[in-house]
Amino acid sequence: MDSNKRNAQAKEVGVSAVSRLFAVLRALGECGGDGEKVSQLAQRVGLAQPTTHRLLRSLIEEGMVDQCVTSKRYRLSLDFFALAAKAGQAGNLRDVVRPSLLRLSASLGDSLFLLARSGFDAVCLDRSEGPYPIRTFTGDIGGRVALGVGQGSLAILAFLPEEERDEVIRYNLPRLKDFHHYDEVMLRAEIDNVRSLGYAGRNTGVLDGMAGLAVPILDRNGHAVAALSVATISDRLGPNRMPTVVALLKREAAAIGERVNPFDPVLRRPSHVFG
Repeated sequence: MDSNKRNAQAKEVGVSAVSRLFAVLRALGECGGDGEKVSQLAQRVGLAQPTTHRLLRSLIEEGMVDQCVTSKRYRLSLDFFALAAKAGQAGNLRDVVRPSLLRLSASLGDSLFLLARSGFDAVCLDRSEGPYPIRTFTGDIGGRVALGVGQGSLAILAFLPEEERDEVIRYNLPRLKDFHHYDEVMLRAEIDNVRSLGYAGRNTGVLDGMAGLAVPILDRNGHAVAALSVATISDRLGPNRMPTVVALLKREAAAIGERVNPFDPVLRRPSHVFG
């Protein structure tokens, strides 16, 4: 066998080994905190059990995987999560979204907001002011509102995982009593409408003369981590202009979603951004 052929085969084996390691890591990530036994893990990744066991031992030696002494299950280690968290340190959600806020504000001539979920609320993380005097539910940066009130928080609520969404609805319904247009039937109907359209854009009339429109920022699982929202006077968000505004916001939100770091501390504890 000539040297070129040997090198090609060696390269193929190397790529295969790397691919197998990442297959094991991905499978462990899907198992959750309880981890998985080697036999079940081998079935998940489609490898022989001895091969899977060797890969796991290599990952343990590198500190990326732990094995529970009692259950013998394997799981991703704390060192793995610490390493993954560093991947997003170059910029948190506010850093990533700031250029989009400025672009949208300049293009539309309206005020733009970034909102993120904080428990049963939505928190305003950033804003770019337009020329028109407006009022919003969250007010300035750091303001919060119950999920379901206002277009930004409604866009987030609509695209949460179903169980989380139901929990928020049950908790927040008593908090929405000051917003007379809400009961559970109407709120769920509005959520279905938002999920169908991909944006929240109904002028509720709660803030006289004001109108809003928001699109969710989705992670790779299609769940909302934040929302881009535009607030303006009602005359500037009529049926002729709305499709253009929706298209611009959706384009920016899609680009942001691809760059969201799931370990971003701003997403886990958005209120701590403001001390």
